[in-house]
Amino acid sequence: MKRICVLGVMCIFGLLLAAGCGKEDEAKAPEPKKHAVPQPTFISIGTGSSAGNYYLAGKAIAELVNRKIGTHNLRCSVETTQGSVFNVNAVMAGDLQFGIVQSDRQWQAVKGKSEWKEKGPQDDLRAVFSIYPESVTLVAAVDAGIKSIMDLKGKRVNIGNPGSGHRQNAIDALEAVNIDYKTDMNAESVQATESANLLQDGRIDAFFFTVGHPNRAIRDATVGNRKVRFAIIAGIDKLLVKYPYYTKSIVRSGLYPGAVNEGEIGTFGVKATLVASSQVSDTIAYAVTKEVFENFADFKSLNPTHAHLTKPGMLKGLSATLHPGALRYYKEAGLM
Repeated sequence: MKRICVLGVMCIFGLLLAAGCGKEDEAKAPEPKKHAVPQPTFISIGTGSSAGNYYLAGKAIAELVNRKIGTHNLRCSVETTQGSVFNVNAVMAGDLQFGIVQSDRQWQAVKGKSEWKEKGPQDDLRAVFSIYPESVTLVAAVDAGIKSIMDLKGKRVNIGNPGSGHRQNAIDALEAVNIDYKTDMNAESVQATESANLLQDGRIDAFFFTVGHPNRAIRDATVGNRKVRFAIIAGIDKLLVKYPYYTKSIVRSGLYPGAVNEGEIGTFGVKATLVASSQVSDTIAYAVTKEVFENFADFKSLNPTHAHLTKPGMLKGLSATLHPGALRYYKEAGLM
């Protein structure tokens, strides 16, 4: 009888111990894994002033990329900046993944010229695609008696903020006709997008702006009480010989009914281009390029300056080596 009791007690103890261990094992058991949602990779595009076409172009690219975030897991933002030189330097430093720059600035960076003389050639700069042509535009007040670039001597002229592409274009245009912006006129150095108000307020007589047309800032300059015209830029042939990145261009005065001009005004220009660095992955560059080219009609409709773009034309005006990711898409699409 004693033996039976002992066995019974042992059985009960064993059951209790097993139950306790079961609870302990249950407490130690790992929680079921939850489905991990991958975090998007954030990329940014350096543009220019929020009132300029670079900003609109950057927004158009970002919108197309962000539509497919579920496909390539990229989230694209647009940054306002001081312009081409800033964008090249920020891309090279890794502060921006992409930047919109003038094609002449792209060439100068690759060759180690102008602002990059001390730093040397920017060998890691990569071209993605060009966007639209930009015309060097000289807007002048009629009452200032300015009909040509030759009439700028002694006048108050905005040539653009330091670090912007159009500032160097203005200096090149002036030097071609032997005008020294430091001594022959009163040069202002503010952002070109502020020029319309300065002109209409009588604080300047003219301004240079390298830009794709139509442009809001230039439109604003032509609709005020002070009448304006597009002044003739002389010495263009000399510029084309000296600088390989310049091409002949036109400004269609019909886009700006408020200007006193009629027809087309001959000038010179460059292209707006999208650049990256070699450190940007091929996958990212491929995805950005593909979204723009696979949704080309939408891209053209998102910015008036894109209206006359062609896919082959977007591979012209590039001085830097093509990014391998962009090149991969162009080969797949039969564009190269």
